Formats: sequence, structure tokens, C-alpha cells
Amino acid sequence: MDILKAEIARKRKFLEEKHLVNEKKKYFQRGELLAKNTEEILQKVGYKTQESKESDQGIQDGSYQFSSDNQSILPRIEVTRRLRERGEPILLFGETELQAFYRLRQCEISQPEANRGFRNDFQEAMEQVDQAYLQEMFANTPASKEEKQTDLTELDESVNWEHIQTMAYKMGRNNKDYDMDVIIILLTYLLKLWNDQISNYSKQEKMSTKVKMTRVIYTQTREYVKPLFRKLKNRTLPEDILESLRDICKHLLNRNYIAASDAYLEMAIGNAPWPIGVTMVGIHARTGREKIFSKNVAHVMNDETQRKYIQGLKRLMTKCQEYFPTDPSKCVEYVSKKDRE
Repeated sequence: MDILKAEIARKRKFLEEKHLVNEKKKYFQRGELLAKNTEEILQKVGYKTQESKESDQGIQDGSYQFSSDNQSILPRIEVTRRLRERGEPILLFGETELQAFYRLRQCEISQPEANRGFRNDFQEAMEQVDQAYLQEMFANTPASKEEKQTDLTELDESVNWEHIQTMAYKMGRNNKDYDMDVIIILLTYLLKLWNDQISNYSKQEKMSTKVKMTRVIYTQTREYVKPLFRKLKNRTLPEDILESLRDICKHLLNRNYIAASDAYLEMAIGNAPWPIGVTMVGIHARTGREKIFSKNVAHVMNDETQRKYIQGLKRLMTKCQEYFPTDPSKCVEYVSKKDRE
């Protein structure tokens, strides 16, 4: 009996703490208890459950605007678009627009890259170019100058082609750090020349489709080679890729673009006589298996990040041939400047 009395007293105290019963109110509805429990759960998670009467009135009138003290809250149209991108319902039953925004925020925090694994890189680069063009038109600030300040500030202005050629004489002498520094300088210098070429276009030329596509490809290439620069600066680039990059840079500086293309293909797709996986079929290894080593591996097949910076490297090699021409016999798919125009 004492146990029953203790349980009744405990539940009564629990209800009084919830402010569901008092001296005047002896009964309560089950929905009130569920609402209190839901409110406590939302407060623990971080939702804002206390809304003013003015906000509720604004929602009913259709003139509601998000407002927050610590964060910028998106308009309803943007919230709806992002929820649909994630496959979430735009509005749950009994949910307000503010609660829908906080639900979106919780989804973005818990799953920041949901449904974004197969994004179109070219489309993103085009959106960046369009946004930079609009900023340039309205603010009269060239976007290319901003790109110089953000990405090309590490390159000294005194660096030129002859200076890099002089530095390349000491490459391949068992000094990996020095080789990586020369590779960084060469690739950054080519990016700078490409950026300068784009920035020298007039406003009328920048409005043309050809120049716009050039800017898009440049923006995409700059994003592609960022992981390569990061590995070079952190000294984490694999030995076989570093060896191939060293050969490519030497051939580029000697303006032997045919040899540079051969070294690039050897790095990208390898020269193994068959896929490595085939050699593991059967009991005995196939003849010539000892000839397959890391140099023969197709690095473009390893992962998406390597595929991107290898593709970006090829674009920079093409630009190098355009900026520093040589004999047609040493060029890859030689096209004269007159025919190109």
C-alpha cells in the first residue's frame, strides 16, 4: 500500500512540475502532457519553441519573415528548395514555417553533403563565373583581380619563364622538397598567365560565349588542381606521381611537348600490358607479372580526386604550349595561331 501511495505522490509531483494541475485545475488532457514532453525534447535539441503572438499572426496573414538573433534565416522559397533537394517534405502536419526552417538546419548539420555526391562541376563553375560577372558589372570590380589576390598571391612577381628554367636544372638530384617547390611555381605561373589572359578581355568580349566558356574552364581547372597543390605543399604526394610530374615539368620547360604528353599518358593510364586484377586469376601468376609495378598503374582510375587534378594538369600543359610555342614537330596537335583565331 505504501508503494502505491508513493507512486501516486510521485506522479502528482511530476504533473505539478509540468504545470498541468494545480489547486484550481484538478484534471488535464493527455494532449497537454504530450505537448509538454515535445517542448522539452525540442529545447534539448536546440529548437526555438517559444514564438511570439506577432509571429503567429504574421504566419496567418502570409506576411511572415524569418528573424533570428544569432543567425541569418532563409526565406521560405529557399527553405522549400533545399528541403526538396534533400528529399524531405517541405511542411509536416501541424508544422509552422519557422519549425520547417529549423528542421532544414538540423538536416544540414547532421548530413551536410546529402544528395550532393554527383554534382556537375562544370555547372558549378558556370554559376561561379555568372556570379563573378554580375558582381563585376554592378560593383565595377573585376573578378579576376579578386582571384589573383586569393589564389596567386604566393607567386612572386619577379618569377618568369627563364627563372623557372634556371631552377629546373637542379631537379632530379634526390631533393624531393626542391622538386615539389619547382612544380608548384611552374603550375602557379601557368595559372597566372591564364588568369591574365582572361582579365585582359574587354567587357564586350567577356559577354561572348567563347570567352565565357574559357572563364568557366579556368575556374574549373583552378578547383581541380587545388588537391594537387595541397599534396605538394604538405609533401604527401606519392613517389611515382612525383617522378612523373618531374619529367613532365622538365619537358615543358624544354618545350618538348610531345615528350611531356608521353610522360603524362604514362602517369594517367599507365603502360601495363593487362589490368593488374587479371594477374590474380588462377593458381600461378601470369608471365611478366614482375614487370608490373607502381609506374604502370593507371592513376586516373584510382579515385575521383586524382582524376580531376590529372585532367587539370593536362589543361595547363595545353596552355603552356599555347603561351610558349615551339617547332610544330614538338607540339601536340599543332594548330597555328592564325587558324586558331
